[in-house]
Amino acid sequence: MLIFTLTLPRIRLMISERTGYIGLRGAETCWRNRSMRYGISIENFGWFGDINLMLKFAVEAEKAGWDGFFLWDHLQIFPPSEAMPFIDSWMALASIAVKTKKMRLGPMVTPLPRRRPWKLAREAATLDHLSNGRLTLGVGIGAPPNPEFASFGEDTNPRTRAEKLDEGLDVITGLWSGEAFSYEGKHYHVHEARFLPKPKQQPRVPIWIGGGWPKTSPFRRAAKYDGVVPVHTDWPKRITTANLEEILRLIESERGNLRDYDVAVSGHTAGNDSTEDRELMQSWIDAGATWWLEEIESLRGGLEELRERVERGPPQA
Repeated sequence: MLIFTLTLPRIRLMISERTGYIGLRGAETCWRNRSMRYGISIENFGWFGDINLMLKFAVEAEKAGWDGFFLWDHLQIFPPSEAMPFIDSWMALASIAVKTKKMRLGPMVTPLPRRRPWKLAREAATLDHLSNGRLTLGVGIGAPPNPEFASFGEDTNPRTRAEKLDEGLDVITGLWSGEAFSYEGKHYHVHEARFLPKPKQQPRVPIWIGGGWPKTSPFRRAAKYDGVVPVHTDWPKRITTANLEEILRLIESERGNLRDYDVAVSGHTAGNDSTEDRELMQSWIDAGATWWLEEIESLRGGLEELRERVERGPPQA
């Protein structure tokens, strides 16, 4: 990647030839001119607890021009009296990889603390090859803690889950190297393991970190990887463009810059080329987002309404 730099008094302008990133250093502001990409963020339960329906939506999404198709990754989130069908997101992603050709895909996000990191490392590498290098690995500490962790005897302590997330990422990236790897952590131990083949994508599968604002530790973690998926800790409250700007200032202070860094935000649009959609997209682009994830979930509307929204394709800025 070539970076052209122009230096003026107290100002440093950086332009990436490949990404179009434009940054102003030494001034109060910094802006990015990367084009927005558009994906689907879809729940893995309820109507979409039917694997065949999920596959149909994925195929339709690619036909409609979406750039990505990302699955929630839950085991259960309701009490037994309100149980409903769920699918395994990783099995579904393998099926989607076979049925599609262009869209990026991945879990958004996988609760790494309830997974064995070596098993996830192997699964992710296999999925990356199956999809011909289209996997994005989204990870977080997992929520809600009681149905997802406590029901199965797993530790719900957020500090412990954060430790497991950090160690799990160390293990995954170490095993993806293709070299002999050992690791001694508080929670995980690996002795002379070597995983081949390496993932299709190099230097690695992109890793996006999910985290809840206004906490800051998830975003310091996110600064070490390839992207961020911010949400608000007080669900269903949403982050704002002002929140995102603050999050990115924090991440940039840790990384030094935001070049080649993905920033995914989510919500609802009509997809009818409306002024409202265009203004919404432009506001997120101005705040630094590089991905818009259209939420396809039952709280939004009926199944046919969701299908029609996917078929209308991405909103336009």
